Amino acid sequence: MDSIALAYWKRPEVAITIDYAQKAASTELAVAAEVARTLNMRHEIIRVDCSSLGSGDMAGSEPLAAAPVTEWWPFRNQMLLTFAGMRAVAIGVTELMTGSVASDGTHADGRAEFYAAADALMGMQEGNVRVIVPAIGMTTVELIKTSGVPREILAWAHSCHTGPLACGDCRGCHKHFQVTEQLFDDAY
Repeated sequence: MDSIALAYWKRPEVAITIDYAQKAASTELAVAAEVARTLNMRHEIIRVDCSSLGSGDMAGSEPLAAAPVTEWWPFRNQMLLTFAGMRAVAIGVTELMTGSVASDGTHADGRAEFYAAADALMGMQEGNVRVIVPAIGMTTVELIKTSGVPREILAWAHSCHTGPLACGDCRGCHKHFQVTEQLFDDAY
């Protein structure tokens, strides 16, 4: 929901989707491709099998002892920014925009401080790729309302952490249900 709303709101020229062997990759790729097509965005796909490095719901394994929540994948956002940054340099993109929102602060790599550090680190390297997080202070509902994304596009969102179909029981599915309920209550 966050990435779709951000893409609709900010309309970047290029969308980068990373299949790092997360359980929901096939559906995430299909949704990203449809959103990019609908918004006339170039769609870049990166495939890197990191399954042996995963943890928890997204990897289909037990979470590591250090996991703050069941879907924790060690250094996930750092990994995603690195892979996206590598591709960005190759295709001439100088700014990576990520859809993290306030609730992503559950993870250390979902906080504003992390993204500021990632921006500084990537900005000092060859390619001078910058990292921006326009919705980091917003809730998902605020982002969706600010973006103006139509319901029929937002409906494509796949939030499940455990596979290509919504399980209805993981933290991603719970967030999706809560956000949808709040949007309907607010007459979105």
